[in-house]
Amino acid sequence: MIVVGVDIGGTFTDLMLYDTERGAAHVHKLHSTPAEPERAMVDGLVALCQERGIDPSQIDTVYHGTTVATNALLTFQGAPAGMITNEGFRDIVHIGRHQRPQHYSIMQDIPWQARPFVRRRHRKVVAGRLAPPVGAEVTPLDEDEVRAAAQELLDDGVTAVAVCFLFSYLNPEHERRAAEIVAEVMPDAFVTASADVFPQFREFERFTTASMNAFVGPLTGNYLDRLASSLAGIGVTGDLHVMMSNGGLASATQASRRPVTLMLSGPAAGVLGGLWAGGLDGRERLITFDVGGTSADIGLVTERGVVEAQARDTQVAGYPLLVPMVDIHTIGAGGGSIAYRDHGGAFRVGPRSAGATPGPACYGRGGEEPTLTDANLVLGRIDADRFLGGEMALDKEAAERAIAGLAAELGLEPREAAEGAVTIANASMAAAIRSRTIQKGHDPRDFSLVAFGGAGPLHAADVADLLGTTEVLVPPHPGITAATGLLTSDLKYDQMRTVFMREGAIDAGAIDKSLDDVADELRSRLRDDGVSEADITISAALDCRYMGQGYELRVPLPEGRFTDADLAEFHNLHRQEYGHAFTDPIEVVNLRVTGVGAREGVDRLPASIGSLDESRLGTGDGLFRVGGKLESLTTIYLDRGSLPPGEPFPGPAVVFQRDTTVVVPPGWTGCAQPSGNLILSR
Repeated sequence: MIVVGVDIGGTFTDLMLYDTERGAAHVHKLHSTPAEPERAMVDGLVALCQERGIDPSQIDTVYHGTTVATNALLTFQGAPAGMITNEGFRDIVHIGRHQRPQHYSIMQDIPWQARPFVRRRHRKVVAGRLAPPVGAEVTPLDEDEVRAAAQELLDDGVTAVAVCFLFSYLNPEHERRAAEIVAEVMPDAFVTASADVFPQFREFERFTTASMNAFVGPLTGNYLDRLASSLAGIGVTGDLHVMMSNGGLASATQASRRPVTLMLSGPAAGVLGGLWAGGLDGRERLITFDVGGTSADIGLVTERGVVEAQARDTQVAGYPLLVPMVDIHTIGAGGGSIAYRDHGGAFRVGPRSAGATPGPACYGRGGEEPTLTDANLVLGRIDADRFLGGEMALDKEAAERAIAGLAAELGLEPREAAEGAVTIANASMAAAIRSRTIQKGHDPRDFSLVAFGGAGPLHAADVADLLGTTEVLVPPHPGITAATGLLTSDLKYDQMRTVFMREGAIDAGAIDKSLDDVADELRSRLRDDGVSEADITISAALDCRYMGQGYELRVPLPEGRFTDADLAEFHNLHRQEYGHAFTDPIEVVNLRVTGVGAREGVDRLPASIGSLDESRLGTGDGLFRVGGKLESLTTIYLDRGSLPPGEPFPGPAVVFQRDTTVVVPPGWTGCAQPSGNLILSR
């Protein structure tokens, strides 16, 4: 069986082709094509197949991590969207919760007010009302008003509609009927009902999630259709699956229906790749450190698995989301991040990036502004002749000119400006990691830092020094770890229901029936994706809180059924999360069910072979800060493919491979492992 993982980033598109029978992996990396993301993917796939003598028709499945939905949101380039909701509630998505994101700022940006997914004139109201606690009908849905509202939206050029009614998480019938009517009136429109995206209480967040789904839906659907056609055009007949924010894969059909679940598609795959790499050497506590061309993505793995975001933290670009998401923190610091002097005279790096076009100055594609990649080249931490395995020669003189211009503005020597840019970026990355560890009760010194992405291994040891972390783990193919992660994950769908039951009045039978109903729904989705019953696993959890609390903690149900012991476990989880527990009554708020379809993926990649002498490529001058002084040190250049497992080598050293460069600073030691990982220790 031949499978391919493809992750499209802001600067590069990464591919891994894996033969599950032979255990052979082949990788490829090329520049992204932001205007047509699928073009780089298809071109890379063709090149990879030609290089390995494989016909595209032999590929069984393509697994894809995409940023199309995310970019549509970040650049606010979605579809003209409309909304149909209850009378009197058209402004829920504007009012929010009367909470200011920044309590004391008078200049803050409130995204759902400044940049609404649905403009007010496109929010239509209709008669119809349901009521708690079971979603009983109070006022029938006025179907004529729904039809008239849809016609008005059609006449106004709206191409996507979100149907959002109060209490649809208890009873979705009004929403689904309204969606049917809208589809009749607007047959070419993307129509979504909030209860079909994620049926959960909290109207503002649910309405916003459904609106976002409508906003990015047409663009994402068109992209996936173009991609499927392009793959078919080169002879690929296998299935296409897409990574979701929850760290699971979905069929292209399911992804097109719920594109809002793809917001962290690429970064989630990176975390899974880091989890896989850590598992090769028995590491369970991991900080995943994914630095690409435009951003750095931080994730966390503990003994309990990948850390997921809590309801209060699930947001993208400031907009709240009610979808399961891996807990990832992203900052604008990557290889293409531009270093500059701001209006106040401060030295800054990012978040603005040179991207894929024109890219850093050293790429020779028209870029003139200094970037982190240029700084690392000037510091001798990248070799101009060995970038991308020697396939892409860098223009060191262009990098030096760009850095010299920055240095002149700052009144520094060029090498000090280059080292300053790297130091500032490292500090920003370390601060991002502290926000996901120390601020959440985890000590980063107890974790291994898994460094990947094109630029992660360049900065990892310095960032680890700032955190007090003593071990850096670099996966076998760090520059394409997200693509590797795509090949280690399973098909996965989440669904939930809101129940609201208080301790002492919990109907265990009703909970178990609801769990069974949702489990059947997820099994049906997985069977539609071609998963056999034997490969389907169902797990369940409860979202619980003390009476009066505003947010919940997730309590796993090991047996898939509710027991009183599950409530007792909530006290333990609360104590772990907040340092204390109460004796107050517990409220069960939501039921959550996850369906997983197991599939074959990457197991273990071949380790490097050779000797230290064979791996030596020569020496160069590397600039490192030692004892507070910036010094030029003789730096050993090594080829990773020839490093012998189990033989340590001291820094300063630079390890080259096709998809990244690993920097081993003074005071650090590197050692290749039989697993294929490279471990740096201090």
